[in-house]
This record gives sequence, structure tokens and C-alpha cells, in this order.
Amino acid sequence: METTVLSVRSGARLVTDLTSAVLDFCRGRSDGLCNVFAPHATAGVALVETGSGTEQDLAGALERLLPTEDIYAHRHGSLGHGRDHVLPAFVAPSLTLPVLDGRPALGTWQSVVLVDPNRDNPLRQVRMSFMSG
Repeated sequence: METTVLSVRSGARLVTDLTSAVLDFCRGRSDGLCNVFAPHATAGVALVETGSGTEQDLAGALERLLPTEDIYAHRHGSLGHGRDHVLPAFVAPSLTLPVLDGRPALGTWQSVVLVDPNRDNPLRQVRMSFMSG
């Protein structure tokens, strides 16, 4: 298995596009699987269409599902931090992509993104691992 760690500055963005980094990581490899993993308790990775309003729609959906209020047992950090710790139950911390001839087999409009609502920790790591097969 081959692996690398990508440093990501998510800052004030909920969604950070990782697609180009995943494409670069897979380039030149054979057929196999690429796993993308966010080793954080308050972030996840997902496949979404970017640039079409999905980022705002996702933010609204998360606010409705997991409101930024002081209603969580987990209460340290800024307002909403308790909600951030529930996020990985809904947006998984990893995903696995099939890779064909060195290219992730993504759909036309699919992008690989980091979903990170946690403003207390703007610097994240994402591990990409490739297993040939």
C-alpha cells in the first residue's frame, strides 16, 4: 500500500475540494482502490457536485439536521463544536474510490471534498492511500 498525507487549510470554508489532489495522487498508478481518510473527530469526506450551490445547500442541511446551538453534551470550544463532533456520524471520515488505469472512476460531476465545520482547528490532514489490485 502506498500512502501520503495532505495538509489542508480549511479556514472558514465548510467544504474544501480535494479532487485535484486525489487525481494527482492516483496518476501513474495501476488499477486499484484509493482511500481518502480525514483522521479528525470533527470532519468527514464526501462526494458532491461543487460550484453549483451544493456547498450552500450542504451548509443549510447540516444546520437543519445538526443546529449550531448550545444543546450538545460536548460543550468545550466555540459554539457549534458539540455539533461538529456529531458530524462524522453523518459525513463519514473516509471513502474509497475505484481507480482505473491511474484515474479515480468518478462520475462526471463528482468531486472529492473535505467537510469541516470546525473553526477551532483550521489546519487539517487528509491521508490518501492506494492499494493496487
